[in-house]
Amino acid sequence: MDLSYTPEEEDFRARLRQWLAEVLPGLPPKPSPDDWPARRAYDLGWQRTLYDAGYAEVHWDASLTVRLIFLEETEQAGAPYVGANFVGLLHAGPTIAAEGTPEQRARWLPPVLRGDEVWCQGFSEPDAGSDLAALRTRAWRDGDHYVVSGSKIWTSHAEVADWCELLVRTDPAAPKHRGITWLAMPMDAPGITVRPLRTLAGSAEFAEVFLDEVRVPVANRVGAENDGWRVTMVTLSFERGTAFVGEVVACRRVLGELAREARKNGRWDDPVLRRRLGRLNAEFRALWRLTQWNVSAAETGSGVPGIGGSVFKLRYSHARQELYDAAADVLGAESLDLGRPWVLDRLSSLSYTIAAGTSQIQRNIVAERILGLPKGR
Repeated sequence: MDLSYTPEEEDFRARLRQWLAEVLPGLPPKPSPDDWPARRAYDLGWQRTLYDAGYAEVHWDASLTVRLIFLEETEQAGAPYVGANFVGLLHAGPTIAAEGTPEQRARWLPPVLRGDEVWCQGFSEPDAGSDLAALRTRAWRDGDHYVVSGSKIWTSHAEVADWCELLVRTDPAAPKHRGITWLAMPMDAPGITVRPLRTLAGSAEFAEVFLDEVRVPVANRVGAENDGWRVTMVTLSFERGTAFVGEVVACRRVLGELAREARKNGRWDDPVLRRRLGRLNAEFRALWRLTQWNVSAAETGSGVPGIGGSVFKLRYSHARQELYDAAADVLGAESLDLGRPWVLDRLSSLSYTIAAGTSQIQRNIVAERILGLPKGR
C-alpha cells in the first residue's frame, strides 16, 4: 500500500503550515481549564477562525488523507485542540455525514463547522459497564416524537452542549444489539438534568445526564429505528480510527521534550531510561504508520475507518500510559507536583484504556473480527 503523499496533498500541507504560522501568534490566551463556558467560547472561536479561512471543511468534505495532514500540522504547530468541539467534529459530525439524510446533514453539519454548536456523547450508562449494547435508556414512539427516559454517564461536554448523540433502546424484546436507535437530542429539551463529574485530574469535562420523559422528534433519528447499533459502529470507527490522530503527534512531541529534560536534569545518564524512551519513539512512529495505513485502507473502501482502528486504539492507549510513566521517571520526586508539566497528563492517561471502548473490548474485536477466533462462552 502506498503511504506517500501526492503533490496536491503536499501543497495543502505547505499552505496550511504557512497560514498557521501567520495566525497562531495573534490568538488570545487560553482560559482556565475549569471554566468550561469560557473554554467553549474559546474553542468555538478557533473553529470559526478555521471556517473563515476555508479549513473547517477538511473534516467531512476532504479526503481522509487531507484530514490526516490537517490534524498532523495543527498539532505540530501548537494550534488549539478541538476541545469542546471534540464530539461534534470527530464523532457525531462524521456519522451524520456518512449516515444522515440530506436534510439532517444540512441542519447539523454547518453549525458544527462554523463553531455555532457543541455536541456531547450520550452512550455509556451506569449499569452497562463496558458492554455498550447493554444500555437500558428507553425510547418509545408517541406520534412524531420519541419519549426518552433513563440515564447516561461519562457524557463528554454535556454541561456546555447544544446537542447529544444519544443511544436508546426502542425494542426491549429484540436481541440487545438489534433494538437500539441513534438519536440527536437537543440539550435544552424539558426533562434533561446534567450533573458534572470531577475526574482524578481535577477536570469536569464529563457529566451524568438524567432523562425524564424527554421528547425527541422522530426526524432526529439517524438511520432506521432499531438499526442504531450499526450506526454506532460507524461512530466508533471514527472515534477509534482518526479521532486520536492529533494525540499521536502530541505524544511524539512530548517524547522529544522528555529527552531534553532528561539531558538537563541528569536522568539521561540512566541507560534503562534511554532504552525506554527509544522504544517509545519506535512505538509512536509505528502508530503513526498504522494510522496512515488505516486512512489509506478507508479511502480505497467505504471512506469509513475499519476495524484496524481497534488495533490502533488498543496499542495507543497503553503506549500513552507508558509515555507518561516514563515522564514520571524523568521528573523523579517532581512527578508528585501537579504544577509540573506532564503530571496531570499522567493522571488523565489512566482513562485511555477505558474511554472509547475498553482495552478488553478492543482485544475481543481484534480476536473475533481480525484473527477469526471464536467468541467466548
